[in-house]
Amino acid sequence: MSIESAYQLLYSGVLVVLGILIFFLLIRAVIGPRVTDRMICVNMIGTMVIASILILSVYLDEGYLADVGLIYVMISFISVIMLAAVYIPRHPDRARYNPEAIEEFRAEEKAAAGDDAGEAPVKANQYRSKRRKPSAAGKGGRR
Repeated sequence: MSIESAYQLLYSGVLVVLGILIFFLLIRAVIGPRVTDRMICVNMIGTMVIASILILSVYLDEGYLADVGLIYVMISFISVIMLAAVYIPRHPDRARYNPEAIEEFRAEEKAAAGDDAGEAPVKANQYRSKRRKPSAAGKGGRR
């Protein structure tokens, strides 16, 4: 067995293993209990596809596949950023997908106000963002 045939066997084995792992990650992305689990699985699938493209580039001795892999890296990065911006809330009052964060936010506000009486149910969309009011100097003035 020559070195080249050993490398060909190694590349083929790695491609098969990556294909099996991608299949399991696809199943995990479908049955994942939370949105973040699904996002991580999709990101890992993208990473493994990129690794497969690069291994295929070496296996077939085609340099242009490395360029395709780099373009795929950029697209994958932008897609993960966009998914995170859509599905992960910045503020607890926007937590449509995380009811525990809403309850935690309510408890913190209640503790800050010192009000233990009057536990009226409050929906998440009734919270207002805590922005500063404009100063007396008017809009655009320094504070």
